[in-house]
Amino acid sequence: MTDHTTPGQLIAELLEARGWTKRTLAVVLEKDESTINKIIAGKGSVTPETALALEDVFGVDADRFLELQRKYDLAVARISAKPDRARATRATLFGDLPIGEMIKRGWINADSPQDMRVVESQLAKFFGVESADQIEILPHAAKKTAVNTQPTPAQMAWLYRVKSISEELMVPKYSQAALERALPKLHELMVAPEEARHVPRILAECGIRLVIVQSLPSAKIDGVCFWLDDLSPVVGLSIRFDRNDNFWFVLRHELEHVRLGHGKSAMILDTELEGEKAGQGPGIPEEERLANAAAQNFCIPVDKLDGFVARKAPFFSERDFLAFAKILRVHPGILAGQLHRKTGRYDRFRQHLANIRSNLGFGVAIDGWGDVYPLGE
Repeated sequence: MTDHTTPGQLIAELLEARGWTKRTLAVVLEKDESTINKIIAGKGSVTPETALALEDVFGVDADRFLELQRKYDLAVARISAKPDRARATRATLFGDLPIGEMIKRGWINADSPQDMRVVESQLAKFFGVESADQIEILPHAAKKTAVNTQPTPAQMAWLYRVKSISEELMVPKYSQAALERALPKLHELMVAPEEARHVPRILAECGIRLVIVQSLPSAKIDGVCFWLDDLSPVVGLSIRFDRNDNFWFVLRHELEHVRLGHGKSAMILDTELEGEKAGQGPGIPEEERLANAAAQNFCIPVDKLDGFVARKAPFFSERDFLAFAKILRVHPGILAGQLHRKTGRYDRFRQHLANIRSNLGFGVAIDGWGDVYPLGE
């Protein structure tokens, strides 16, 4: 048999091979002759029932007739249908962005995710473009934001929120010398969770914009470092884990990026900054290894932590634990967190872990957890 475009062409060939007329087939199938004429002319469709009847008559698998019908119907639909890029745009925006959460958080002003026109207009405003099809999470959109990794749409939305808030903050020009002087002052704050309230002021005095934005579901963001210009670094934190040990590790990690000038050409987005990604493994990029080492030694110097574990493992007494934290001049929760990382024993000393977000006070730019940072129009 030759290739066929429609099931009617196949039927016509089978009739010719048998020397049958269309009327003969109509009689055999117990159908109107007009129905057979339409199918052969491509103006009628082969139904599953007709395909099974043709299978009985000609010994050709019913799937063959139905597949030809499907391909023909699709080809006709392609000719008549107009390309609609807006449909693909909506698929990405409404399928990949957490629209409901963005409405709930006050990032976009809409009554419901079902209000497509309103949501698209608000998303364009959120991402700073003229129309929804220019939003840079879309495959065809020009990418304005350079990021060290390929961010998900939810991560990109979080980055935009951090950037929008950071542009509102009034801080002096960045001074690396001021940051170097500030690091020991920051370390002194690690003695108690409530001392974290001084962090925003100290960083602002260095010219660093600290922004805290609650992470979006599934984004798994811990922090970001980027620069608005050469003298305006931004550190964004999500406080994904509300613990003082995690807060200080991630903060110092991002500050090392600032200190070394990372993030000027592309945002340094840190996600799931825990386990191996917080270490020095061969798969960790050089920028991240440097930031991890600085954060580790800032929280608990590696040599001191290794020495403590070597002397006391596997039996760590409460007395020795608290005494070591006092010697280090850090809150016991920070030591507990580092011991968890080091030993893998996450069940030990958990009672010393302390919440941090509630201790940041009112001097920090914070968005989320029921609060919406007020952006100027």
